[in-house]
Amino acid sequence: MGVLSSAHAQATDPKGEFMTTTDTADGSKDNEATAEKGAASDSGRGGKGFFNRELDHYPPTGKRYGYLGIVVVATIVLYYLYYVVGTTTTLFLPYFHMSFTYFLLLLVVSNAIGAFSAFIGGISDKVGRANLTILGVLIVGLIQLFVIPNTHTSLQFSIAYCFIGFFEGIILVVTPALIRDFSPQMGRGAAMGFWALGPTVGSLVASLVATRTVNHLHPWQDQFVISGIVCMGIFVISFFFLKDLAPKLRDQLMVSMKERALVEARARGIDVETALAHPLRTMMKWDLVTSSLAISLFLLIYYASVSVLVIYWAVVFNKTTSDANGINTWYWSFDSVMLIVIGVISDKVRVRKPFMVLGAIGTIVTTYVFIQMVNHPHTSYYSLVTVVSFLGVFIATAYTPWMAAYTEAVEARNPALAATGLAVWGWILRIVVAASFLVIPHVITTATPIVNNEYYAAQLQALQSAQPYVASPGGGSVQPAPQAVIDQLNATGALPTQTLAAILAKHPTTYAATIAVVTTLPPAQVKQAVALQAFQPLAAAIQNGQSVGPAKIAAVAAAGSPQLAQLLQQEKIIIPAQKAAPQEWKNWWWVCLGGQVIFLGLVFTMRGPWSPRKAREEDEARQAQVERELAAIRAAAPEPAGAGT
Repeated sequence: MGVLSSAHAQATDPKGEFMTTTDTADGSKDNEATAEKGAASDSGRGGKGFFNRELDHYPPTGKRYGYLGIVVVATIVLYYLYYVVGTTTTLFLPYFHMSFTYFLLLLVVSNAIGAFSAFIGGISDKVGRANLTILGVLIVGLIQLFVIPNTHTSLQFSIAYCFIGFFEGIILVVTPALIRDFSPQMGRGAAMGFWALGPTVGSLVASLVATRTVNHLHPWQDQFVISGIVCMGIFVISFFFLKDLAPKLRDQLMVSMKERALVEARARGIDVETALAHPLRTMMKWDLVTSSLAISLFLLIYYASVSVLVIYWAVVFNKTTSDANGINTWYWSFDSVMLIVIGVISDKVRVRKPFMVLGAIGTIVTTYVFIQMVNHPHTSYYSLVTVVSFLGVFIATAYTPWMAAYTEAVEARNPALAATGLAVWGWILRIVVAASFLVIPHVITTATPIVNNEYYAAQLQALQSAQPYVASPGGGSVQPAPQAVIDQLNATGALPTQTLAAILAKHPTTYAATIAVVTTLPPAQVKQAVALQAFQPLAAAIQNGQSVGPAKIAAVAAAGSPQLAQLLQQEKIIIPAQKAAPQEWKNWWWVCLGGQVIFLGLVFTMRGPWSPRKAREEDEARQAQVERELAAIRAAAPEPAGAGT
């Protein structure tokens, strides 16, 4: 394919596809020096006021990395805000008396809104990217900091969250377009790996902050306040320092940094209006649509993870909110590191599709193991960590190369419409995610009774954990209860569990020693201790599927603990849901695995070479084309005044 000359007036070749520029393998030092000098002398020309951010010259390396860094950090913070909701579901659902089904419908609406706002991000091809990014950061930061913490009904919360979803859909398109503008194809894998840190590190930060603070800052609102403050900080940085390439620069394809002089020379001949004509007609093509659908299906497990994985760990594996977020922290950590590692490696070998295949196969195998764990609810914390860490590694192995390959496929169509091409992907992705959340409540029906009874479920779990350390009449001696069990009993805040914690803290190992400890307790706790003896066999009967009538439950209340009687009533709801939950979750994970298989098959229909040798040959061909065009530009340049005298 030919390259654009500096005097061309059209944006497309005879076949109707935008022509590409090429790379020099050994580089032209004169070229790079000229670009560096021009950029250094005028790279700040975007600062004609805060809202005119256009750079008339491609920035030098230091400033380019600075702009890329701001975009990456802003993306991380924005996704951190959006994903805080997933780390606090077990807290705010009971607060609002919100059912699991309602919550999933909220995710459907938010993602559907984001799907169509993604097309608004596409207009950044005409109006620029930086101001849209800064505006989005400001608005979602204000909503997160001041609006959501002061909502008191599920409707108020839902409206605020949907506003965030609206701007998230725009940012999903605008930020990778900015990354593309400042990153030539030779480094596109690493650049998109850094951009992909937005969703993953956003999830990681949300989980990490919740893990460290949720037990100390009990109101769920605190998590939103913290993230809102962080967002306002990145808004200030972006407002003062984020810039944008002028249209004639960003409307071109740039394969390596050695082409800066060529890009600037060619910019003088670009007809921007022609290059931006018919955006949707140009980008709504079969190859881009199927590629976007493939990655959207592949990421079903990821989007379920950021939204409902905390609930999953709590429901199926009886993990606390803090422990559930701790497991997720490992997941996002491995995912984040591998996004960069794989991006750099794929840039080195100049191929993307082999990594997509490797990542897809690894994700399929790991997801299968993940599904089988559902049959083992007592799986240890670090066993769960190990499996989800591998899952994060393989998702990253497939995703970063896909993202780089997709932007390259968009550029092959028309680099002037990069944001529009990304809008096609953002629209399809959000539609698929919204559809998945619409289906989940019909597959997983047991989450609502468990989550909405989290207070009682925590008590039941604590009492079950303590049971092996409670001596019974006629039984032998028992081991002293570990401090972790005592802490778990105290953490519920309920009088019956705190009473048992006070007993076990004295380490009675026989029934006689237990009675002696009970006699030293305050009268209110003595009543609870007596009622616990009547409670335990009834609780065990419910767990074994036996019927426990109202009269027996009333006897527990009469023994001195209406709290334990209420706990038995709730147990009759919670236990059947807990028994049915594992199979329901397994069904959904099978759907996610199916999406991964479809992605694997569609990789073979995507653009790009399989062989590193073929990729090198294409680069060498592009090098020759660039050298010819540079020679033509030099030959056509007017001779400097005074030359030859």
